[in-house]
Amino acid sequence: MGMLSSLRLQAIFQKRNRRWLFVVFAVALTHLLLQSLLLPYGQALQSLLPDRQMSGEEEENSFLPIPSSKSSVVRNPLTLANVPEMSNVSVSIVVARTSVELNDSIHILKTSLLDADEKSSSISSTSRDGEHIEPLALEGQNENIILEMGGDDTIQLNVSKNASMISDGSPSFTSLIVASPPNISFQDGLLLNEMGTGVSSNSSMNGKSASKKESLVTISPTKKKMRCDLPPKLVTTIEEMERIFARSRASPRSMRPRWSSVRDKELLAARKEIQNAPIALGDQELYAPLYRNISMFKRSYELMERMLRVYVYKEGKKPIFHQPILKGLYASEGWFMKLMEGNKQFVVKDPRRAHLFYMPFSSRMLEHAVYVRNSHDRTNLREYLKQYTDLISGKYPFFNRTGGADHFLVACHDWAPYETRHHMERCIKALCNADPTQGFKIGRDVSLPETYVRSARNPHRDLGGKPPSQRHILAFYAGNLHGYLRPILLQHWKDKDPDMKILGLMPPGVASKMNYIQHMKSSKYCLCPKGYEVNSPRVVEAIFYECVPVIISDNFVPPFFEILDWGSFSIILAEKEIPNLKRILTSIPEEKYREMQLRVRKVQRHFLWNAKPVKYDLFYMTLHSIWYNKVFQVKPR
Repeated sequence: MGMLSSLRLQAIFQKRNRRWLFVVFAVALTHLLLQSLLLPYGQALQSLLPDRQMSGEEEENSFLPIPSSKSSVVRNPLTLANVPEMSNVSVSIVVARTSVELNDSIHILKTSLLDADEKSSSISSTSRDGEHIEPLALEGQNENIILEMGGDDTIQLNVSKNASMISDGSPSFTSLIVASPPNISFQDGLLLNEMGTGVSSNSSMNGKSASKKESLVTISPTKKKMRCDLPPKLVTTIEEMERIFARSRASPRSMRPRWSSVRDKELLAARKEIQNAPIALGDQELYAPLYRNISMFKRSYELMERMLRVYVYKEGKKPIFHQPILKGLYASEGWFMKLMEGNKQFVVKDPRRAHLFYMPFSSRMLEHAVYVRNSHDRTNLREYLKQYTDLISGKYPFFNRTGGADHFLVACHDWAPYETRHHMERCIKALCNADPTQGFKIGRDVSLPETYVRSARNPHRDLGGKPPSQRHILAFYAGNLHGYLRPILLQHWKDKDPDMKILGLMPPGVASKMNYIQHMKSSKYCLCPKGYEVNSPRVVEAIFYECVPVIISDNFVPPFFEILDWGSFSIILAEKEIPNLKRILTSIPEEKYREMQLRVRKVQRHFLWNAKPVKYDLFYMTLHSIWYNKVFQVKPR
């Protein structure tokens, strides 16, 4: 019996020993795996050895970590010289021996650094959704990598590579990535080694030559380029815009109303009449070559005058609501607000009689009153308008019936597409910044002319220009160098050709303004390159001074696109054609130019504001395009 008990105890002890051995083995294996992730390659096993002395090469490339409240998981933390200890500073290092590893590390690091909430995505005038990091092309000895972070910063990596290859045939190098605010100062890309010695990528380390397997990185902080300072990633050509417009007419994508309304039936009846409009021959008021279809436009305009009813919301406080701006770059939204709210022909007091609902806010005053200067955060502007739509949709049933599809806004600030996203997404938007790559919907939204009004009392001041025979300047441009395109224009044409008066910013003062106006009045063609956004007041200015506009702005939907034939009185060029400007303009026969200039004078009436609206003027044309697009978007219940 005693013998049996002894054998049983021995078996139990053996089982326990095997379990302990298994636990120890698992811990060791886990430790090795963690070390292989956190340490440079090849050092996982060596790090387990006690009192191991580092080789000279390893000592050269070892650096001390810096504490950071927002650091990303990386292969090996290092330290930069001259970096202040700040709670909002993030310094991260990526050590990679192949281009694939570096690309993966950059992608992971950038993904972790970009803020996930709406605030970070609204830093600049563009959404960063779906932003993509291009793979590194490791062709040469040096590479420049621009890593875009949230906020206004980018970090430029100047990666110096050596010619040596590792086993997979890729160049080997050590790369460094830093995510930090712009107030961090760098000292010629110096790194701090274990001994506190500053080491530059262009020098040896502690008197020893750099390893052929690894090379250093020089870091230089650069101002982040905003979307408006870079060419567009996507380009919608004027031909593609025509195709989108045709599809929108053939198959509208608007939401079906939640319940039927007699107003929808009236709009559907109006659509049928417009589609079957009688042919307009010899019309004395309208000049046929200016329009896509003069017969449809004429019939639609007549029906608008007879049928259209608009309800203007009284909700909203000044200065954002009900306070129009009548001078400057944003005058279009102000003039429309003033004339719409004071109109008695279309405006009704009973919203049940309305076909359309106007939300009278100023995008310029919204920016002025709500935006926190230098915050680079516009979410509060969008939230302000969301609260407004919540108010009117809670007080009235009309917004909820269509999801806002019978509501419209008129806004000329560059930020308006962003401010009205989501909560006003189904509304008809009359926007100066008419860019289909930024949410403008061709066939539903309206391209609003950007008018620079110099005198609210006399918006027609200096109207007109010289006859064609007295216009001796082939092409003219002067103005600020906003955006990426205008510097390219000046690079190719400033002081290069006496026929091409391409100038930069003219000096301030009345004399300079008059000189600018006289140049436009004396030029055959007035160049209208985009600035920060696709729109420019020069398009309307050219028409105002009877100069044929040359629009150079990829993705710009011209004003009243659904009505006017812009090819009949303007030149629309792709941005890439800037080097060929003179050749293109001089190839246009004189007779063709005179025909276009005549049409500019004829179309001018559609781009003028009047203290009391005049038939076919800018107020009526804007309202008509809103009406016209709504008629073709309405769906029966």
